Amino acid sequence: MPIFKKIMKILVASHTYIVDLNCEKLRELSRISSDLEVTVIVPRKWRPGGVQNKIIESQKKTEGNFKIVPINNFSQNNQGLLTFGADIINLLINFKPNIIQVEQGAKSLGSAQLITLNRFLGLKAKNLFFTWWNLPYINKFPISLLEKYNLSNTDGVISGNQDGVDILREHGYQGKVKVLPQLGVDEKLFSPQKQPDLMSQLGIDKDDFVVGFVGRFVPEKGILTLIKALANLQELSWKLLLLGRGELKEKIEETATEAGIKDRLIIVESVPHDEVPLYINLMSTLVLPSETSYQFKTLTAAGWKEQFGHVLIEAMACRVPVIGSDSGEIPNVIEDAGLVFSEGDARALQHCLQRLIEQPELADKLAQKGFDRAREKYTNKALAQQQLEFYQELLVGSTY
Repeated sequence: MPIFKKIMKILVASHTYIVDLNCEKLRELSRISSDLEVTVIVPRKWRPGGVQNKIIESQKKTEGNFKIVPINNFSQNNQGLLTFGADIINLLINFKPNIIQVEQGAKSLGSAQLITLNRFLGLKAKNLFFTWWNLPYINKFPISLLEKYNLSNTDGVISGNQDGVDILREHGYQGKVKVLPQLGVDEKLFSPQKQPDLMSQLGIDKDDFVVGFVGRFVPEKGILTLIKALANLQELSWKLLLLGRGELKEKIEETATEAGIKDRLIIVESVPHDEVPLYINLMSTLVLPSETSYQFKTLTAAGWKEQFGHVLIEAMACRVPVIGSDSGEIPNVIEDAGLVFSEGDARALQHCLQRLIEQPELADKLAQKGFDRAREKYTNKALAQQQLEFYQELLVGSTY
């Protein structure tokens, strides 16, 4: 347990932590030492998913050294435009943070606001931001000026993926970086557990090799490539379990019918998060066949590339072997604890699936590697420790 010269005070600002489930990593951070205080500021009112959705009103919480404080906010549904009202000034003066971390990206007004208040109030805190952005882009004025201000006044960046770091370097950022996902996996919820009743309910036999997918049913998730790969393995015993929902559902069913494998397809509409591990534990392997799709235009980048693949670490924590494409951060998440194939390559995916079906000893070896990797690197407690170590690196030489 680290011993500090005095209490390290950490302030984190983000709309993400309106959802209590998302706060577990920061709770774990506050539990590492009694010499740590973590205060999370969230918008007082937020409309997730757009203007048609119901407004969420945040609630204040105090749990030992961990606090959530709602602050009046401008913009209720755009994280880039999210800024806070005057009540944030008294909080900053009274709390006197050593670390200020804004989790709205490099081009956010919120980052600029906290950087400016830090300087204006003489807090001398280290400025950080978190970003998921992993696609190339070119800024247009005045956004270019905003990003330049943020990057030149930032002491450290936590990026959810390596691509995000590379892009920030291209945009001139020279400071310290750490690659960490924003959220960890709950190892108490996601753990190996047999589900015989659910197997029976879904018509899965004990000898079936269950190929699983969890996520949105959209083209960029590569589900049609997965079906194409499995269509060439009809001589083997397997079933395909898809957990999720989305615009591609009818196309998935149509493609499976055309391929002659509709009778092996099981689709389960989205279930509550705490029930997801029940279904993952039915799987013999979880596949994330994501496919990058973007256009790098003159002034903007449009498209998508896998930013992390959180379901991979959830499957690893359940001791389920994983297969992923090489889109975005997936290969870095898996490393040697699973199989990786070239995105969109159905033949390569077919080969990965066949190896696991025909080599149970390989599947078992990868399952254990993934389980160990998830426990050592991706639990909320493990992420909290890594994040604290990054803070300590930034504060070397300071008198906090």
